[in-house]
Amino acid sequence: MLARHVGITLSAVVLAAALSTSCAPTAPGATSGRSSATVTRVVDGDTVIARVGGEELRVRLIGIDTPETVAPGQPVECFGPAASAFTHRRLEGRDVKLEFDVERLDRYGRTLAYVWLGGELFNETLVREGYAVVTTFPPDVRYVDRFVAAQRAAREQHLGLWGACSV
Repeated sequence: MLARHVGITLSAVVLAAALSTSCAPTAPGATSGRSSATVTRVVDGDTVIARVGGEELRVRLIGIDTPETVAPGQPVECFGPAASAFTHRRLEGRDVKLEFDVERLDRYGRTLAYVWLGGELFNETLVREGYAVVTTFPPDVRYVDRFVAAQRAAREQHLGLWGACSV
């Protein structure tokens, strides 16, 4: 599925860049655009369970896609276990900020968010280190330019999946 996403990703990025604005609105109910959360469990490289207040949310990181490891009926993809392990090491048990874009939920009911670990945009880190590819779905394109630049650098340096997999 990741290989299919790489081709689709380029089209989505071009469309997203055309629609992108630097002043994308935040989700309703997000006063500053960021909510404090604690990551209680990592599902895979791009999905975590986070506690916000007393509520546990399944959070899907916006703008990226890591290789599959837990998708029902799909094989484990190249570099998927490495991406999941990286997210686990970096996020599980950590306090983070969730930043929302235009849409709050995806079609599976997962909360869509950018995850901030201190001053680090973790979604971007996954791309920059070669654990994820850019996959944007307008209107949630706030950081598309940053993600595309990070992906270009990772690909040129053959980092992560760009060096280990035939993408």
